Amino acid sequence: MAGTRPTPADQAREAVVEAALARLDLDTKARLLAGQDMWSLPELPGIGLRSLVMSDGPIGVRGVRWSADDPSIALPSPTALAATWDPALARRAGRLLAQEARRKGVHVLLAPTVNLHRSPLGGRHFEAYSEDPYLTGRIGTGYVTGVQEGGVGTTVKHFVANDAETDRFTVNNVVSPRALRELYLAPFEAIVENAHPWGIMTAYNSVNGSTMSEHRYLVEEVLRGEWGFDGFNVSDWMAARSTVGAIEGGLDVAMPGPVTVYGDKLAAAVRSGETDEAKVDEAVRNVLRLAARVGILEGAEPVVTDLPETVDGESLAREIARRAFVLVRNEGALPVPAGHSVALIGAAARDARVLGGGSATVFPAHVVSPLDGLTAALPEGTLTYALGADPSQELAAADKGFELRAVCRDTGGEVIGTRSAPSGHIQWMGDDLPDGVTHDRLDSVELTGTFTPRESGPHRFGIKGLGAFTLTIDGTEHFSGVQSTDLDDPFVTFFGDPVERATVDLTAGRAYDVSLRHTVVVPDDVPMRVISFTLAHQEPARDADELIAEAVAAARAADTAIVVVATTERVESEGFDRADLRLPGRQDDLVHAVAAANPNTVVVVNSGSPVELPWRDEVGAVLLGWFPGQEGGAALADVLTGAHEPGGRLPTTWGPLDSAPVTRVTPTDGELPYTEDVFIGYRAWEKEHRTPTYAFGHGLGYTDWTYDEIDVTGTTVTVRVTNTGTRPGRETIQLYLAPTDPTPDRPARWLAGFANVEAAPGESARTSIDLPARAFEIWDEKSDTWTPVKGTYEIEASHSLMDTRLRATCVF
Repeated sequence: MAGTRPTPADQAREAVVEAALARLDLDTKARLLAGQDMWSLPELPGIGLRSLVMSDGPIGVRGVRWSADDPSIALPSPTALAATWDPALARRAGRLLAQEARRKGVHVLLAPTVNLHRSPLGGRHFEAYSEDPYLTGRIGTGYVTGVQEGGVGTTVKHFVANDAETDRFTVNNVVSPRALRELYLAPFEAIVENAHPWGIMTAYNSVNGSTMSEHRYLVEEVLRGEWGFDGFNVSDWMAARSTVGAIEGGLDVAMPGPVTVYGDKLAAAVRSGETDEAKVDEAVRNVLRLAARVGILEGAEPVVTDLPETVDGESLAREIARRAFVLVRNEGALPVPAGHSVALIGAAARDARVLGGGSATVFPAHVVSPLDGLTAALPEGTLTYALGADPSQELAAADKGFELRAVCRDTGGEVIGTRSAPSGHIQWMGDDLPDGVTHDRLDSVELTGTFTPRESGPHRFGIKGLGAFTLTIDGTEHFSGVQSTDLDDPFVTFFGDPVERATVDLTAGRAYDVSLRHTVVVPDDVPMRVISFTLAHQEPARDADELIAEAVAAARAADTAIVVVATTERVESEGFDRADLRLPGRQDDLVHAVAAANPNTVVVVNSGSPVELPWRDEVGAVLLGWFPGQEGGAALADVLTGAHEPGGRLPTTWGPLDSAPVTRVTPTDGELPYTEDVFIGYRAWEKEHRTPTYAFGHGLGYTDWTYDEIDVTGTTVTVRVTNTGTRPGRETIQLYLAPTDPTPDRPARWLAGFANVEAAPGESARTSIDLPARAFEIWDEKSDTWTPVKGTYEIEASHSLMDTRLRATCVF
């Protein structure tokens, strides 16, 4: 694959880049390739280069501060975006995020994540799009195109095979060349070819013996050489291991700073002859090219000079959510008839979980819960609420009822700065400190304030973080000591569990003084300065049987019962993989009980990844809501009431863990062999002749469709469908390719194209879909190249993988 032909504007920018590069000495060049702090590269006034600022993440732009006092739009999770099967909608999402990035002074967005759903146990499953490389590539292409149309760079990540979290810093994933090409590299290749991303992020893990931050073959030969990628390559945070290995392997930027493997170490390696200055020049050229593209290199015209129209973030977040909801079962329970009384049940109905944990975290200015959304949508007096069963009795960051601030002191105990604390979680990265506070003066941080409980009884308190802490509640010291860990993951303080340190009987409505003081120790040789700790809390646990009984009574008294079930931040997050696919707590018991009391029960599943649904055949409807973003509750009300149709289709297979063909995420002796080769997701389910709960591509709407005609001309497939229902609707036409003479080393069929159509009742719609040549090729390991597989193929025009409506053949 060759790169695109440069335009005159590209050539002009390249001339500015070369002139700037020629003015830099070795030490300055080496310094430019090292992060100056957590999120940025140094400015170089001598060549007119401003500081390049990067930020997480895939669903919103957090900016350089990990703080709720700098709010961001929170879109639905990437799995939700992929469930829309709509690259154009992903493009609009990208434009919105570019708008947010510009508002926050960010030049490069550290997204999207295009790793695959290899195992349902993957901890960041919610942050990736799909188990299918073609769908992933299409959605990722739309996303990258939209962001860069807004003048902001992207870093497609995590290159490559970063598909699980267990031992992610050290694991060596052993992947066959064919599986690499046909599955794991395929989304990256498609995005490079079709969206021309300005950046790539290399992963923590190794592939076939070489860590990705030093993988010369995959970065220099494949990414740059074969595909023509001309953007910059940034390491995942703290992933770069060695100076010479990284620069020789094609790593342009080592993040974060101020301590990295580049900078002075890189200049010294050049002077000692361990590497050549030409390699440094290549990396600097890539960074300067990025700076020119985003408009921070003097003399270079940015790629985008006319910005897209302003996007209404709240409106788009709501649209994506309702388009992403996947209705997997409906026995006439939805939409809820007008005038029905509704019992809304579940902790997640009141306290919605709208996003996954880890670096994807953002802080929206507001969140619309299902309770908020339905309260606004239903007539007054028709909605009741019951807690039902709390999915979490785990310690979480102190939140409701707490009024906190962070107080910073020097070694003499003098207050040197304060900052409001919206919750008990403190996470200050780099120089993101309260006004007037610097690292060299900071000795301790105290979270202090009041707590007014909602419930009387025994309240549990805990601490997450490493170092010395003192916990005081109502004037009594409950803990004073040091917390440590044996784990080698430097981000354990972000993702680890709080340690319970006190249980205190408190009375509802009374204000209590609380304080957690942390002595700050940040060694001089750490790559980044981070102050991260949490005051954790859990309310008294009510009797679960009593809560379920209350929910049953509410359900029995209502025409329709809606139960919202959910995972928690200790189930789905960056930093660890899942142990199982069960809903936490007694939520399954809750659904069984409510369904027995009211067969007209609708279950809304608030999770970013598959969960087991043992009660699915007992309820009237099951709606998968993903992590729906800040407007999720409003979107849910739109769909439940029938104001809008649920538009989603499954981007990954849902089934029980004991039937899943590929589950392993834990290495043995540092290695994780991908023994399944090219058979993951639906490919593996079919190879093993196993039937999932819900198949890839499945999803119902509020109308019906017939597939009338299919015509094949060459590799262009035209399909006509008719809306035979009573409502307007949207149908996702999916094309699967199946060789008529199958061989055991190839999947039985695979997704080769798709398109969305809309039609009013009684209307027909026609669409033509071009099948890509790659759909007819395999990676030949003997010749080390893509090879067409000639023969006859059956083309299936389908509503889902398991619901084929029309068939035709083509000869390739």
